[in-house]
Amino acid sequence: MKIILMGEPMGLFMANETGSLSEVNGFTASIAGAEYNVAVGLARLGHTPAYCTRLGFDPLGERILRGMRQNGIATDLVMQTEEALTGFMMKAFTQKGDPDIAYYRKGSAASTITPHDIDKLDLYGCERLHVTGIFPAVSESALAATKRLIQRAQALELPISFDPNLRPQLWASEKKMIATLNGLAQGVETFLPGIGEGRILTGRDTPEGVAEYYHSLGVKNVVVKTGKEGAYFSQLGGKAGYSPAFPVREKVDTVGAGDGFAAGVISALAEGETLEEATFRGNVIGAIQITHRSDNEGLPTREQLSKIILEGTA
Repeated sequence: MKIILMGEPMGLFMANETGSLSEVNGFTASIAGAEYNVAVGLARLGHTPAYCTRLGFDPLGERILRGMRQNGIATDLVMQTEEALTGFMMKAFTQKGDPDIAYYRKGSAASTITPHDIDKLDLYGCERLHVTGIFPAVSESALAATKRLIQRAQALELPISFDPNLRPQLWASEKKMIATLNGLAQGVETFLPGIGEGRILTGRDTPEGVAEYYHSLGVKNVVVKTGKEGAYFSQLGGKAGYSPAFPVREKVDTVGAGDGFAAGVISALAEGETLEEATFRGNVIGAIQITHRSDNEGLPTREQLSKIILEGTA
């Protein structure tokens, strides 16, 4: 299935040793971005993700394009410009907990996308859309373009999934972040917040309360990630319940776990699985990803996923 993802893939420089990002000497180059991670996950499960973004005509842009093609991500919705550079990020090496990350994305090529650019895209053959709350925060232009792509997807009756992926530092205020993301959530098929994000966005403390809020906005499926407990799923007018976390032998790096979770849920729904089954798959892939340091290298193929499920531990 061809699934559109809109966002900003970035160059990633991972420190090779512990210490402050300003002091370490060696880095390994890779590719990052929440939507990119989801795209890699979908491709490894046999789907055809199509990335909608803009890159610079620069070495990082070329590296990202090459990475997309090597990972089975369609690039026909990728635009390029000579007027802005591709964004990048630096990630510290840590042996415990979440790593420090520094972003360099202000004024990036992706941030210059406009609704007019979206109107020119050929969406023929696309069957689903996945967006996050990161790209709308990058610039007013990116927000307008995201709204336009959602409108086009709705006109084509494509199911839309939305991971809020809160980045408060990118927004002018928390009030604007909440109002904007809740506005974008109206009418999507599947909403994928973490419980902490749900509390911020709705003011409600429980997964059930968060799900009820988004059902009131017309969202059909709500899946609330609850960390080490797993996830709560709720279908409007249908089944609701908890899916326990999948066991992990050793947690290495939590970055990318939520993106792996999203890839699991989206792929399963695209294949006609129930919301409960989709949530289980999301939990498994999220667990697999946190056993790897890279943001997406741990994402499994279908065969690897089946094997780990049979083993019962990531």
